[in-house]
Formats: sequence, C-alpha cells, structure tokens
Amino acid sequence: MADALVTTHQEEIRRWVEERGGHPAKVKGTESKDGSALLRIDYPGYSGEETLEAISWEQFFDIFENNGLGLLYQEQTKGGKPSRFSKLVNRDEIESSAKSASRSK
Repeated sequence: MADALVTTHQEEIRRWVEERGGHPAKVKGTESKDGSALLRIDYPGYSGEETLEAISWEQFFDIFENNGLGLLYQEQTKGGKPSRFSKLVNRDEIESSAKSASRSK
C-alpha cells in the first residue's frame, strides 16, 4: 500500500474527494437528535444508492467537526494511479498514533 496521509483540513478533504468524483453522504437512518450521523464519501457507481443520502459539504463538515473526525487517505495507489482509499477516523487516534511514532524514533 502507498503511504497513507491524515488531515482535518476541510479544503484539502473537499479537493481530494471531488478530484476522485466523490461527494459527501451520510448513512440513512443514523441521524441523532443533535444532528449527528454516520458520514461516508460516496462515489458514483458504487453500492451506496440504497443506504446513503447525499448531503452538503456544510452538513458534512458540521458533523465531521462535532464528532472530532479526521480523514485517513491515500493520494496514489502503489502503481501510481489516483487512489480512492479513505477512512474517517477519530482525531484522538490520530494524535495517539503521532505521539507513538515520535517516541519510537
């Protein structure tokens, strides 16, 4: 696997997703009273039609920030092609991993 990167920067996330033809979405039926929901990146032609609902970038980033998330992603595959690999992760996990990595150097 090519190097994975992590970001919380909204413009970087939006650029990465849109360059790959994706758009922000939430899993249907996961909304809570506070407006939170399970977030996903949806790509045309994938199996999300039945389970995902498109949302605006504003809604996506409101939920993203309220849940303390970051995006783990890959720019390119090992073969050099644009990668669509991404995963929404907890920021606490990002910070813990960064601290562990810096201690092991």
